[in-house]
Amino acid sequence: MTATPLRTTADPIDLLKDAIASLDLAADWIGIRALREESVYRSQRDGNPESNRRSVDQGAMVEVLVQGQIGYAATNRLTVEGLRQAAEQAFQQAQAALPWQIYAFDTSVRPDGMGAYHSFVEKPLRTLSTAEAHDLLSRICQGLKVSDKIVQASASISAKEVDTWLVSSSGTQIHQHFSLFTPSYGATAQDGAIVQTRTNNGRGHSYQGGWEFFEQGDLVWEAVQRTGEQAVELLTADECPEMTTTLVLAPDQMMLQIHESIGHPLELDRILGDERNYAGGSFVQPADFGNLRYGSKLLNVTFDPTVEQEFASYAFDDTGVVAEKQYLIHEGVLQRGLGSRESQMRLGVPGVACARATSWDRPPIDRMANINVEPGDRSFAQIIGAIEDGVYMEANRSWSIDDQRYKFQFGCEYAKRIRNGQLAETLRNPNYRATTPQFWGSLAQVGDRSTWQMFGTPFCGKGEPNQVIRVGHGAPVCAFNTIEVFGGVS
Repeated sequence: MTATPLRTTADPIDLLKDAIASLDLAADWIGIRALREESVYRSQRDGNPESNRRSVDQGAMVEVLVQGQIGYAATNRLTVEGLRQAAEQAFQQAQAALPWQIYAFDTSVRPDGMGAYHSFVEKPLRTLSTAEAHDLLSRICQGLKVSDKIVQASASISAKEVDTWLVSSSGTQIHQHFSLFTPSYGATAQDGAIVQTRTNNGRGHSYQGGWEFFEQGDLVWEAVQRTGEQAVELLTADECPEMTTTLVLAPDQMMLQIHESIGHPLELDRILGDERNYAGGSFVQPADFGNLRYGSKLLNVTFDPTVEQEFASYAFDDTGVVAEKQYLIHEGVLQRGLGSRESQMRLGVPGVACARATSWDRPPIDRMANINVEPGDRSFAQIIGAIEDGVYMEANRSWSIDDQRYKFQFGCEYAKRIRNGQLAETLRNPNYRATTPQFWGSLAQVGDRSTWQMFGTPFCGKGEPNQVIRVGHGAPVCAFNTIEVFGGVS
C-alpha cells in the first residue's frame, strides 16, 4: 500500500492516533513523531545558474518505553500497518537493550502536551518561481561586482517548509510548522597574489520567515554592494598585527563564539561522555552548575526558542516538552545545561527543552537551539569610544577548538583597528585566540538592544549516526579585554 503524503492527509494526527490505538504492546509509553520536509535550493556563480534542486522527504519515528528502556524504529511507510510494524520493532529493540540498561527512565521523560506552532510568514518562499529566484540571485551577483578586481561573485538561497506531528499513548497531540530560509552571497577579490573573500557571513543569515525579507529594499542591496566593496578594500589593507589588546566582536562573529564556547560545552550528553567518541566532551563538570563563574558579571546567556523569526524557535521540543526561555548563565554564573529530560535525570542537573532530531529517521538527542547573549546598556559609539587601542572584527572565516571546548582560535573576514576611540584603518586576515573561561571572564562591555542582531546556521553536526540541525544565535556587539590577536591566514 502506498502511503499518502502527509501534507495532503486530512489530519496526520488522526493517522498517528489510529496507529497507536491498533497496538497491543506491553509498553509503558508509545509515541510517534512524523515529519514532512520540502526543500528548494537555488544558486548562481558570476550570474550563471549553478544549482536548482527541489526535494521532498517524509517518514516517522516510533518510540516505546519498556521497563525504563527506550527503543526506536523509523519507517517511511506512513500507514497504520507500516507504523504498527515500526512500533513492534522498537519494542523488540527496547527489550533487547534491557540487559545493558544504563539508566531506568520513567514516563516523566515524555510529558503530555497539546498545541501548535507556526513560523510567522507573510509570503511563503515556496511560492517563489524558479525564474523569480534566479532573477534575484543574478541581481545579487551583479551588485557584488563593484570592481574588475572581483573575480568571483556567488549567491544562493535555500528554503524549507517543515511539518512535524507528535502523538503519544499518554495523550500528546502537537503539530509544528516551520518556514525556513537561508540567503547567502559573497565576493572574492584578487590583486596579484593577494586574494580576499567577503561574505554575508556565509550561511549565518538563516531565519524563519518568507519572501518579505527580500522586500526590505535598500537595506538588502546596500549590504550586497558593501560586501563587494569590502572585498576590494581588503586587498590593500594592512595585515592584522600580533598583539594583546581589546577585542570587539560584531554579532555575526559572536554567533560562532557563542556556538562553540557556550553552546557545545553546555550540552549534557557531552558532559555525560555520550558524545566523546565523535564530537568530544566538555570542560564543564556536573558540580559546576550553580557554581562555576563562566564569565564576567556582564555575561547573561539565555536558551530562548520563543524569539520570532530566529532560526531555531519552536513551541515544543521533539519529545513534547514545552519550550521556555531559561537563563543558562546569569551574571556570569552557570545556571543550567542544554539537555533532554533523560540527560537531566542521569546527571541530576537542570536542563531545557532541547531534545531535537534532524529528521524522521533519527531519535532526538541533546541539541542547542536559540542560544543568545542578552543585551547590555552600551551603544556601539560608547563601546568604541571607550577603547584607546583595540581591534574590531566581523564575520567568521575559520575556527578551531579542542574537543573539550576549552582552547580555541578563530579567524574573521574583516577588521578595523581602533585608535583613540575611533574606528581607524582596515585590517585583513584577523584572528584571535583564548581559552573559554579566560575569554568570557574578560567581557568588559556589552552592547545595548540597538546593537543586538540574530543569526543562525543550518549546519550544526553531532551524533552517531550524524545529525545536522539548525541553530540560532543572537548577540549584541561585545568588547573583551586582554585578548591575543594576530594576522595571517589561519
